[in-house]
Amino acid sequence: MAVSSSASSSLLRAASLYSRTRFFHSSFRNLSPSSPSLLDHQRSLASAAVRSFHCSVPRWSHRLHWRSPFSLRAQIRAVNPVIERLERKFSTMAAEHPFKAVLTSLPKPGGGEFGKFYSLPALNDPRIDKLPYSIRILLESAVRNCDNFQVKEEDVEKIIDWQNTSPKQVEIPFKPARVLLQDFTGVPAVVDLACMRDAMHKLGSDTNKINPLVPVDLVIDHSVQVDVTRSENAVQANMELEFQRNKERFSFLKWGSTAFHNMLVVPPGSGIVHQVNLEYLGRVVFNTNGMLYPDSVVGTDSHTTMIDGLGVAGWGVGGIEAEAAMLGQPMSMVLPGVVGFKLSGKLRNGVTATDLVLTVTQILRKHGVVGKFVEFYGDGMSELSLADRATIANMSPEYGATMGFFPVDHVTLQYLKLTGRSDETVAMIESYLRANKMFVDYNEPQQERVYSSYLELNLAEVEPCISGPKRPHDRVPLREMKSDWNSCLNNKAGFKGFAVPKEAQDKVAKFSFHGQPAELRHGGVVIAAITSCTNTSNPSVMLGAGLVAKKACELGLQVKPWIKTSLAPGSGVVTKYLLQSGLQEYLNKQGFHIVGYGCTTCIGNSGELDESVASAISENDIVASAVLSGNRNFEGRVHALTRANYLASPPLVVAYALAGTVDIDFDKEPIGTGKDGKSVYFKDIWPSTAEIAEAVQSSVLPEMFKSTYEAITKGNPMWNQLSVPSSTMYSWDPNSTYIHEPPYFKNMTMEPPGAHGVKDAYCLLNFGDSITTDHISPAGSIHKDSPAAKFLLDRGVERKDFNSYGSRRGNDEVMARGTFANIRLVNKLLNGEVGPKTVHVPTGEKLYVFDAAMRYKDAGYDTIVLAGAEYGSGSSRDWAAKGPMLLGVKAVIAKSFERIHRSNLVGMGIIPLCFKSGEDADTLGLTGHERYTIDLPSKITDIRPGQDVTVTTDNGKSFTCTVRFDTEVELAYFNNGGILPYVIRNLIKQ
Repeated sequence: MAVSSSASSSLLRAASLYSRTRFFHSSFRNLSPSSPSLLDHQRSLASAAVRSFHCSVPRWSHRLHWRSPFSLRAQIRAVNPVIERLERKFSTMAAEHPFKAVLTSLPKPGGGEFGKFYSLPALNDPRIDKLPYSIRILLESAVRNCDNFQVKEEDVEKIIDWQNTSPKQVEIPFKPARVLLQDFTGVPAVVDLACMRDAMHKLGSDTNKINPLVPVDLVIDHSVQVDVTRSENAVQANMELEFQRNKERFSFLKWGSTAFHNMLVVPPGSGIVHQVNLEYLGRVVFNTNGMLYPDSVVGTDSHTTMIDGLGVAGWGVGGIEAEAAMLGQPMSMVLPGVVGFKLSGKLRNGVTATDLVLTVTQILRKHGVVGKFVEFYGDGMSELSLADRATIANMSPEYGATMGFFPVDHVTLQYLKLTGRSDETVAMIESYLRANKMFVDYNEPQQERVYSSYLELNLAEVEPCISGPKRPHDRVPLREMKSDWNSCLNNKAGFKGFAVPKEAQDKVAKFSFHGQPAELRHGGVVIAAITSCTNTSNPSVMLGAGLVAKKACELGLQVKPWIKTSLAPGSGVVTKYLLQSGLQEYLNKQGFHIVGYGCTTCIGNSGELDESVASAISENDIVASAVLSGNRNFEGRVHALTRANYLASPPLVVAYALAGTVDIDFDKEPIGTGKDGKSVYFKDIWPSTAEIAEAVQSSVLPEMFKSTYEAITKGNPMWNQLSVPSSTMYSWDPNSTYIHEPPYFKNMTMEPPGAHGVKDAYCLLNFGDSITTDHISPAGSIHKDSPAAKFLLDRGVERKDFNSYGSRRGNDEVMARGTFANIRLVNKLLNGEVGPKTVHVPTGEKLYVFDAAMRYKDAGYDTIVLAGAEYGSGSSRDWAAKGPMLLGVKAVIAKSFERIHRSNLVGMGIIPLCFKSGEDADTLGLTGHERYTIDLPSKITDIRPGQDVTVTTDNGKSFTCTVRFDTEVELAYFNNGGILPYVIRNLIKQ
C-alpha cells in the first residue's frame, strides 16, 4: 500500500526514539541518583539522541525495511501518541545543546524555510574565516554533534584553533553522515555485523543494538570478471558467470539489506561504487527532517576520496573502523594539516585529465602528504570540469593524502543539475553552503585562507604521460617512454627494473593464436583495459577513447586479436553517451566491447589470458605488459603474467593497444600501416581538445542520468530471483566456502583482555619497502598450488570455481590461507627468492606462509613481521590486518605505515611499531632469525600514544621503537583486543 511521506517520517521517528529511550534507561541505571553529573549526563545523552534521531534517518523511501506483520496504518495509529509524548520530553532536553544559540533558520527565497542549521558565522569567531573549507566541514560536524559526552566543547575549540593545534597532532572525534561499502569490503563488514549479533546473544544482550545508526550504502561492483570479451554478448555472459560464482555472497548481502535497518544495497551490474556515489548517492547537503548539514562519508574502499571532487568530505577507512562508525561510534582522528594546492592556467590541446592526475600524484608524493588533507583552489579551477576534479580526488591514496578536496562552487552546482538532482535540491544546497561559508564563488573577492603548506601548478605545464611499470606514482612522460622502457629492461629487479640480460632483450616468442601466426616481444601488450573509477566517470576521456578508435578504424588500423581488450564503464550513463555519440561502434571494432559494469582489471578481475598467449609468455619468460586506465598497478595485481603494468588515459589505452607494445616512441615511430599502405602516426589518431569538447556537449545529457538512476535499485532478473531468509540472525552454513562465522568473539567475556607485550616471538616475514595490501592480502586469483587452493579442493570446489580472494572475503578460513599469498612477495628470509613462502626459523624449512604460521601457533609461539617504509600502502583492505591476526602475528615493526593500514592493525589488536629515524632492520643488523621481545607496559594506563618502547632479541641486540597507538581511543581498542570487542562491550553496558 502507498504510504505518505509524513507517515513514513512518523514511523521512522518512533523507531529511532524508541531505541534511544532504551539507551537512556540503561545508561541512567549506571548512575546513582545522587551523582552530581547526572543532570549533565542526562542532557548530553538527550541531545545526542535527538541529534542522532535527526541525522541518522534519511528521507529516501527505498531505505524503509518494514517486516512487521501489522499494517503500516495500524502502526501509525499506535505510535502517534508515543511520538508526541517523547518529542515533548526530548525537545525540552534538546534545548540544552551547548551550541543551541547558533541554531539558525535557512529561509526559502519564496517564503518558508528549507530547515534549520548550526551556523558557523553565528559563532562570531574571526579564526573561522581563515579555515580551509575542508576543516570547516569537521567544525560543523563537531558543533552539531556536540554533547559534551562523545563530542566536547573543547573539541570544537581545537578545530577553530586549527592553525595552532594541527601541528601538535591533537585528536578530535568525527561523526560522518554516512558510510559507503563495496561488496569485497561489504561482505566481511556484514559478516562481522552478523557475528556481532551472535556475540551479543551469547553475552545475554539485545541483538538489535547491532544496527547501523547512519545510512549505509553498499554497491556490488567488485565481483564481475572479464571472462568474455570482444563480444556483443559480453555483458550478459559475464554477469551470468558472476552470479554463478557469487550467488551465495549476493544472497547474503541481500539478506543483510533486509536484516539491518538503514542499509541500501545497490545490485550488481549498476556501476562502480565511486561513480554511483558521485552521480547518485552523494547528497552534498543533507536535509533530514528539517536539519541541514554537510554530507560526509567514510568508505571501506580507499578511493572513496573520489567524492571529494563533488565537495563532499570523504575518505577511506578500514572495514572495522567503518563498522564502528555504522554503530554510532565517533571516529577518532588526528586533526590534519591541509596542503593548499593552487591551480592556474589551462591544459594544453590534447592533454587529458589522466595526464593531470598522474602529474599531481607525482608532485604530492614528492611533497609528502600522508595523513594530510589537500585542498585545491585558484583560477585554474574554472578550467576543470567536475569529472576532472573527481579524477584527481580519486587518486588521493596514490599520492598519500587522506583526501584531495574541491570545495563546492558553480561547477559543482552545474554537475548536480546535469546528473538529475532537482532544482529545489540544488537551490537548498547553494543557499545552505553560502549561509554557512562553505561555498566558493570565484566571481567574488576571495578571503585568504591559511594552509599548512602551499603548492602550485600551472595546468599548461602538464604533458601527456603514463605511470609504471609497477607503481602509480612512477610517472613517465610519453616522449620518454621508449628510453624509460629500455632502462627498465636493463635495471636490476625492482620498481623500475626487470634485469633482462642484454642477449635476451630482443627475444621473439612466436606462437599460433586460433590458427593465426602471432608473436610477442618484451613490452608486448597482452591486456588493454578501459576500467576503474578513476577515468570511467569522465566523459572527456571516455569519448576521447572512442574518437581514437574511430580515427584508427577510418585509417585502417586494427588491434591485434591476441590482445585482451575490454571496456568496463562506471555506470550505465557511460553506455548511453557512447551510443548517443556513435563512438561505441568504433570501440567495438577495435575489440573494446562493454564487458560489465564494475571494477574489473584494476583489481585483478582481468580473467584468464588465452592459453596460447599465456604459454608464449611463460615458456619464453617474456616481460608482457598490461595498459589500463586504472589507479593501481602494483606487482601481481592486474594479472599474474603481466610483469609490466602501466596506468594511462582511456585514449592512450586504445593507442597502445593499436601499437601492440609499450616499446615505442609515439613522436617518431609509426603505430602501424594504414589501408593505403602509408605509415600511421600517433598524431594522426589523437583527437583535439575541441573535438572532445564537442562530443561531450552533444552526447552527455541530463536525461541519461535520470533514466539510469530511476531504475538502479530495481535490480535485474538474476538479483530479483535470489530468495533470502527473513530472520534477523544469520544461520551459518558450516560447509560454505564463501560465508563462514569468524572466530573473533569465540571466547569473549565482558572483561577486556588488557594490554600485552610480546615475548620471544619469531619473525614470520622480513620485508623491505613498499609492501602493499595486495602483497599482504591479495584480491586476485587463487593460485592452484596455494594453501587456499588446497583448502577449497579438499572441500570439493573445482579449480574453475575457485573465484578470487576478493570474492571469498566472507570466509576467514580461505582468507587466512590467502594472507601473504602474493606470488610476487619478496621476503628477505628467502634470500632473493620471490613467492608466498617463508622460512620456519626453528627447523630451517621453507614453507608456505600459512603453514609456517600454523606451525608456530600450534607450538604456542607468537610471531612478528619486520618491514620497511610505507608498509600497507594501497587499498584499504581490512583483511590485510585480519589475516595476520588470525596467523598469530602480534606486532609489525616497520619504518613507516600507510595511514589506514596502521589503523586497521590496531583495530585487530596488532601492535604497530616504528623504527627510529635512520634505523631499520638492516642498519640494526637484524636478519629475522632472532626471537623478539617487546617490552610494553602491562597496564593500559601506563601506555601513552607515541611513546618509546624497547625491543630486545635473544642474541643480545636491543633497540628503541615508537609504538604507533596514535590516540587514546586506539589505546582503548588495544586494551579490548580490537575495535569490535570494544564496541560490543560498550553497547552491552548501555
